[in-house]
Amino acid sequence: MTEKLDWGRLAGDWGGMGDKVRKDWGKLTEEDISQAGGSRDLLLERIRERYGLGPDEAERQLAEWASRQGDGSASNQAV
Repeated sequence: MTEKLDWGRLAGDWGGMGDKVRKDWGKLTEEDISQAGGSRDLLLERIRERYGLGPDEAERQLAEWASRQGDGSASNQAV
């Protein structure tokens, strides 16, 4: 499954994604996650702002996170 397809599924279930997002990016606030509202671009922007990441690193982390959400893998990314 491609990330684009994965993201559509994730965005559709955004209400249940907050805890999963915060597991990898604990600096994100509930407001950050709520305002992203399933928008990949807004979430990416918030991750960059909170962690001071460049666009390539933030993109890599988000793509990796999204790919793990459907496979049952535990999050072991320390950010």
